[in-house]
Amino acid sequence: MNAVPSRRAFLASSSALTVGFCLVPALNTQAQTAPAASAAAKPAALPGSLANNRRLNAWLRINADGTVSLFTGKVELGQGILTALAQIVADELDVALTRIVILSGETGTTPNEGVTSGSLSIQDSGTALRYAAAEARALLLQAAAAKLAQGVEALRVDDGVISAGPLRTSYWELTNAAMLQRDATAAAAPKSPSLHTLVGKSIPRLDIPAKVTGAAVYVQDMRLPGMLFGRVVRPDTPRATLLSVDEAAARALPGVVAVVRDGSFLAVAARREEQAIAAADALRASARWSAGTVLPPAGPALFSHLQAQRTVDTVVAEKGGAAPTPGSAPPPTANADGKRYTQQYTRPFQAHASIGPSCAVAQWTEGAKLQVWSHTQGVYPLRGDLAKALGVPPAAITVTHRQGSGCYGHNGADDVALDAALLARATNGAPVQLQWMREDEFTAEPLGSAMVMKLNATTDAGGRIVDWQHDVWSHTHSTRPYDPDGCNLLASWSLAKPQPPGPARNIAQPSGGSDRNAVPLYAFARHRVVNHLLVDSPIRTSALRTLGAYANVFALESFIDELAGASGADPVEFRLRHLQDARARAVIERAAALASWQTTAARDTLGTAQPVSAGVLRGRGIGFARYKNLAVYCAVIADISVDTRSGAVRVERALAVADAGQVINPDGLRNQIEGGMIQSTSWTLLEQVPHDTAHLLARNWANYAILRFPQVPAVRVDLIDRPGERPLGVGEGSQGPMAAAISNAFAQATGRRVRDLPLLPEQVLKALA
Repeated sequence: MNAVPSRRAFLASSSALTVGFCLVPALNTQAQTAPAASAAAKPAALPGSLANNRRLNAWLRINADGTVSLFTGKVELGQGILTALAQIVADELDVALTRIVILSGETGTTPNEGVTSGSLSIQDSGTALRYAAAEARALLLQAAAAKLAQGVEALRVDDGVISAGPLRTSYWELTNAAMLQRDATAAAAPKSPSLHTLVGKSIPRLDIPAKVTGAAVYVQDMRLPGMLFGRVVRPDTPRATLLSVDEAAARALPGVVAVVRDGSFLAVAARREEQAIAAADALRASARWSAGTVLPPAGPALFSHLQAQRTVDTVVAEKGGAAPTPGSAPPPTANADGKRYTQQYTRPFQAHASIGPSCAVAQWTEGAKLQVWSHTQGVYPLRGDLAKALGVPPAAITVTHRQGSGCYGHNGADDVALDAALLARATNGAPVQLQWMREDEFTAEPLGSAMVMKLNATTDAGGRIVDWQHDVWSHTHSTRPYDPDGCNLLASWSLAKPQPPGPARNIAQPSGGSDRNAVPLYAFARHRVVNHLLVDSPIRTSALRTLGAYANVFALESFIDELAGASGADPVEFRLRHLQDARARAVIERAAALASWQTTAARDTLGTAQPVSAGVLRGRGIGFARYKNLAVYCAVIADISVDTRSGAVRVERALAVADAGQVINPDGLRNQIEGGMIQSTSWTLLEQVPHDTAHLLARNWANYAILRFPQVPAVRVDLIDRPGERPLGVGEGSQGPMAAAISNAFAQATGRRVRDLPLLPEQVLKALA
C-alpha cells in the first residue's frame, strides 16, 4: 500500500481549494465540459448534479501517488459540507479519508453546480459523487479482475488495495488518465448503508483546525506579492448619481496608487490598508451626489405600503375547488358550523450581518486575463456577470472560491468581486484586495425582504381546519448572478456604460422563493396559496437564509397555534390531527416525548385577552416544518421567559428533532440545526434594518442588534437517522420552526400574541398593555 503524501505548503496563487490533508494544483481544466449529445441520442437521466456534469473525471481523479482528487462545485460556507462529501467518496471507494484531496469551487476546474444554496449540497453534489465513486470503483475492479485473472466477485478492497487471496494490486497501479474520461452511466449501484464505515459517523470537520489556530484560510487573510489594498466609495442614498469629486486631493495622499471613477463607481487603491481608508474618506468628503431612490415608509406603515404596491399575483397552490380571482378570499365553506378566522403576520427587512465584511482579491494578467478570489457561493454565475460587466469573454476570467468569515445567502461577496476587478484594471497588473467597510456591508448588500403574510382559515364544529388561504406580499428573494436578462452586480448599474439589473423574479414551486413553505404540509380539505410579488424594489433584496420560508413558517405555525387555542386543543395534538405524513408526525411526537410535553390547551389569542400578571412569565411553544416540503423535517420546542416590566423576551432552552433521511455526519448535521436555531432566535427577538425615506440607517452594530453570547439559548438536537432513505438538505430547516416555537411560547406565557417580528421590548409591552 502506498504511503499518503505529506501535506504540501499552500501557495496563495494556487488555484486549488482543499480542506483535506494535502493540496494539489488544478488537475482537471476541461472536466466540467461534456461532449454535446446528438439529437438522435438523448442522454439518459442521471441523479443529482451528474445530470448537468456527466463526465466521470469532472468529479474524481484516481492519482498514481495514492490520493483521490474529489471535485465539487459546492463550496464551504461553514456548513461542513466538504467533510461530508469526502466521507461519501472515501466510503464508496473503500479508501482512507486521509487520501481524499478536495478541489472546490473554481471555474474551469470543478463541475458547474450553480450556487451553493437551498440546502442542496448533499442532495445534488453528494448524490453525484456517490454514483461517480461507485462507477469508478466498478471500473477499477474490472481492471483488477483482468490483471489478476479473477472474477470481480472474488476481489476485496482495503484502502485502495485490491486482493484475491495472495494476489494483489491497487487503485494506484491500475489508474490511468483514460479510465474516467467517459460519461457516467449511474449503472453501478452505490453501497448498501450496512457496509458504510464513514458515512453515519461524526468525523471531525476538516476545515476547523486551520480556523481555530489562526491559519490564513479566509479571503480576507490573503496576501499576494505586490498586493495593493482597495476601498470603494458609495452614496448614502441608494442609486444616487455621482455629480463631482476631488480626485486630485485623494491621489496626493501617501501610498495612493490609483483612483478609479467610472460613471458613478468610485474606488481607490493604496499600498497599505490604512492609506486606502484615508483616501476613501477624502473622496467621500468631497463627493457630491444626486438624490437617490425614495425608500418606503418605516414602522407599521411599511406593511400597508407593501400591500398597496404593484404586484404580479400567482396562485402557487390550489386544492379543493376552482380558483377564484388571485388575492380574493376563498368561497365560504359548506359546513354551516364553520368559524372563519383571519390574521396578518409581518417580517421586517433584515441583513445578513456577516461578522467579516465582504472582500475579494482581483488581478489582471497578460492577455487581458482576470483572476478573482472570492467567497461567492457560485463561481460560475459570478464569472458570467463579471464577463457582462467588464466586457470580456467568460473564458478570460477564472473565479476561485476562498472562504469568507460568514454568510448564508446573497450578501456583498459577488458585488465586491466586481469592485476589486474594476479597481485592479488600473494597477498595471498588481493584485488588489478590496475590503468593504462595515457600513458598506449594511447599506450596499441585498437585504432579506420585508414580508406580509395574511392567513384565513375555516374550522368545522369539531375544530378541524377545513379551509385555508395563505397570501404573501414580498419583494424578490432572488437577484443573484447570473440573470439571463441583466447583470446583478451592484457596480455594473452605475458604470459609464451601465448594465441593467435583472427583473424581479420568484423561484418556482416546489422550492419557491417568497412563497417558500407557504404551501401547507398539513392535510386540509381545501387550501389556496397566492404569491403577490412586488415588482419594484427601492430597497435592494435577495436571498437571506431560507428566503421566504422563515417568515411563512412563522406565520403558518403561529396561526395553527391560534386555531388550536380557539378550539381548546393541545398544540401538539392539533398538529397531529391534521398531518398524514408519517415522518412529519414522528418528529413532532419525538420532540414532545423528549421535552416531556404536558398536554394543555393552547392559549386562545384569537379571543378576548385576559389581564397579564406582572413579573416574569414562562411559556413553552412548538413549531414544525418540512423545509420546502422537500427537505429536512424539523420540530422545535422552545422554553422562554417574558419580563412583563421591561418587555424583554429570553429563550432559555430549545429542543429540535430532525429527520434528514440518511445522516452523513451526525455532528455536522447537528451543527446546522443548532446554528439555524440560534440565528433564528436573533432574527425573531432583535433583527431589523432601520431606515427612513432616504437612507438605510444601520451603519454598525450599535444600530443593528444581533444576539450576544449571554443571550444564546441552550439547544439540544436529536436526529432520526434513516439509512435506507436518501439524504435531505438540512442547513435551512430549523429557522422557521424556531421562530414559530418562540412566538407560540410567548402566547402560551402571556395569553397575548405579537404578530409583527421582531419581538422587541416595545412590541411586547404594547401587546401586554
